[in-house]
Amino acid sequence: MTNELLVFVAMLGVFALGTFALKWPVSVSMLLASVAGALAGGFGLPLRHLVEGSFGYVDTILTIATAMIFMNAFKDSGGLEALSAATIRRFHKIPGLLLILLTLVVMFPGMITGSSSASVLTAGAVVAPMFAALGIPGVQSAALIAMAGILGMIAPPVNIPVMIIGGGIDMPYVGFELPLLLMTLPLAIFSALYFGLKHVRKIDMSKVLAALDTATLDKYGSARLFAPAVLVVLLMILDKAMPKVFNLGMPLIFAIGAGLAYFTGKKFNVLSSARQAVEQALPVLGILVGVGMFIQIMTLTGVRGFIVVNSLSVPPALLYLAIAVSLPLFGAVSSFGASSVLGVPFLLALLGRDQIITASALSLIASLGDFMPPTALSAIFAAQVVGLDGYGKTLKKLIIPSLIIIGWSLLFIVFSKQIRSLL
Repeated sequence: MTNELLVFVAMLGVFALGTFALKWPVSVSMLLASVAGALAGGFGLPLRHLVEGSFGYVDTILTIATAMIFMNAFKDSGGLEALSAATIRRFHKIPGLLLILLTLVVMFPGMITGSSSASVLTAGAVVAPMFAALGIPGVQSAALIAMAGILGMIAPPVNIPVMIIGGGIDMPYVGFELPLLLMTLPLAIFSALYFGLKHVRKIDMSKVLAALDTATLDKYGSARLFAPAVLVVLLMILDKAMPKVFNLGMPLIFAIGAGLAYFTGKKFNVLSSARQAVEQALPVLGILVGVGMFIQIMTLTGVRGFIVVNSLSVPPALLYLAIAVSLPLFGAVSSFGASSVLGVPFLLALLGRDQIITASALSLIASLGDFMPPTALSAIFAAQVVGLDGYGKTLKKLIIPSLIIIGWSLLFIVFSKQIRSLL
């Protein structure tokens, strides 16, 4: 057994011990695993590398923190609730389209923050009663919200797993928007129709409209309530299209949107809203700090190169099988951790494919870690917002869609060059 393999086993062992046996936070387990790797590799306690690694994703951390502040402000102002109400009011005569649009509403916070939990706990909690009013059973509703959560996490403009994978090979987060949209939008449409279409066809929409709470929407109007979200999207587009003129950066764009939200709808306590948002984001931010240290120590000890070299020697058929199985399973601890530890080597092993599309597909498979016990964050939170006692039945409903996601992602990897030529 080589020294690099021993170091890697030590890191994984400490990580598994802390996460599963001792029930420590993933971020703490990653820190201790990094220290264990450095000690096993003969580097002692390399504080410089640990600190340097902790700042590896500082740009992403700032983006997530400010995005969560914006989403909380948008929700507290009544904008998120009004968005759901306006969608139902406008499209109630077309149940299938209504269901798809409500699914996109659930995805929206994840698209902005890069967190499936943000989607489920904010928009999911708002839309869950509406799904119930449309006649969708609790288990199907929870499964749809959980699926929308991970698809929102992968959809553009913010995709943290891709940022992590790209950071591992110094690939900038540029040109991912269209491939990510092409991957996630068809899956969102499929999920909405798969879980809910047969139920909404049987519902009397007049009763749904009668039960709809539109007080905030009627008081402030859609143009005013949706202005912060529209401004954020507009600034994002200008930031990409004219970087020399509108070089604001994502954190500042979200901060501007959060500031505007205070003046467009219901009044709320700015400091309390921001504090709550940061508290919700802290677990994700801590994981990113831990991931940065983990990758830094893997690089220092040669483990990263060892994994890459051995990944390159795996036959293609076995490589695809390893991607389909190991990425979701490792994502049970953290989809971000799976992206860093396995996503980067898999991407390097697939250098013959289009790197942007391949990285996007790997991030989509890694996102399924949010369905994997014992953490299964997306499924657990979705069951909670719907009001279910446990999440076991929700996970059973997600098996077939998860297999479809894996197959869909592998198709994008296999035909990545052809897809790139079409794009």
